[in-house]
Amino acid sequence: MIKEKLKKILPKKTVSRVTLGILAAIILIHAAHALTLDRMVQYVEISFKSHNLPPELDGYRIAFVTDIHLADEERLWRIRDRLNKENIDLLLLGGDFFNHVDLLGYDLEILSQTETTDGIFGVEGNHDNYKYLFPAMEAVGIIPLSNSGVYVRDNFWLAGVEDLWNRNPDISQAKTGVAADSFILLLSHNPDVSMIQDTTNIDLILSGHTHGGQMNFFGLWSFGLDMRVISEYGSRFRSGWAESHDGVPVFVSNGIGSYYPRVFARPQVILLTLFHK
Repeated sequence: MIKEKLKKILPKKTVSRVTLGILAAIILIHAAHALTLDRMVQYVEISFKSHNLPPELDGYRIAFVTDIHLADEERLWRIRDRLNKENIDLLLLGGDFFNHVDLLGYDLEILSQTETTDGIFGVEGNHDNYKYLFPAMEAVGIIPLSNSGVYVRDNFWLAGVEDLWNRNPDISQAKTGVAADSFILLLSHNPDVSMIQDTTNIDLILSGHTHGGQMNFFGLWSFGLDMRVISEYGSRFRSGWAESHDGVPVFVSNGIGSYYPRVFARPQVILLTLFHK
């Protein structure tokens, strides 16, 4: 449409040059973003209010790190150092750790050095083999959740499910043993689980998997998401706040991975503060 309008007021050769210039500018902008901001970890502060959260936990701080995907060692050290300055109560790991087993234990050890009040918990992702991952986590004091849950504080239940692409996530099983009036936070690598299983009584879901669309056109459109390659629900769970099929808030992080190209999808560490409503 723009090209047709230009044809009416500009010579043909000029139109071609203008079109090529626009295309070149678009490519340069995306390349510049990929080589600069998309290599810098962003610490995203978010908050969540719930009447189910015990009043004594008002201001409770959670760090959420997901989709590590062979993030370089330097990046992991920097993240650990930053989190140790944030007065974190709980560190949650959202799966897709490392593709090479020989690096798994060492990189988990770096993350395990994050100082928290109530420990470090994690779930598997679609690139993980739980038979290797869970023992490696336990060896450094990180607690794996596999269709299971635990009270991290009185009336604060943390649940985690298996990966949707690898195994059989079961939200109902992960809630076994929880009191009806408890605050429930669900950790699920793939947010699509929230669309196909009952999320009743869950207060908040944290997920990753979609990498913020990974490669986006000006941050607005992702081929991988819109073609249903990464998620069955298009851009619904690209990044940030969304909802499950029955209205439960879902927050999706871009993750921190550095082995794959990112365009307008900055790596993120989520810093979540909970408030009693």
